[in-house]
Amino acid sequence: MRTGELAVAGGLTAKTIRFYEQTGLLPEPPRTPSGYRDYAPQTAHRLASIRDAQSAGLTLAEIRSTLALRDSGEPPCTHVTGLIDQHLADIERRMAELRKTRTALRGLAERAAVTDPSTCTQSDICRIIATPTPSDNEGLSAAD
Repeated sequence: MRTGELAVAGGLTAKTIRFYEQTGLLPEPPRTPSGYRDYAPQTAHRLASIRDAQSAGLTLAEIRSTLALRDSGEPPCTHVTGLIDQHLADIERRMAELRKTRTALRGLAERAAVTDPSTCTQSDICRIIATPTPSDNEGLSAAD
């Protein structure tokens, strides 16, 4: 199967297939007498696995290490399970950070809703973002 045919079968571009070959995700295929790459039909399955792994958030380096295990005859299941666990932990951490950021932004939005720009001074960069100091609250009544 030539590069263009593999690209169509894999839903990728020929350039992507050549990139995958250069980066070690695809083994270098044999060449036809005229010099064209001649991929085995099972290469389309390998491309589908690469695409699925990318969709799951694995990096190309992680995919390459998984394929290297498979190519050496070892089942990569334990390796992949570890990668999945790492990615899940990372996503959980990032989601916690995003929740904190959302809370902070909601607080800033509330402050923005009650901030009068005409009360800002030259020494203020932005009263909405800056943490209020006790002197900022002087002279404000409970009604303010």
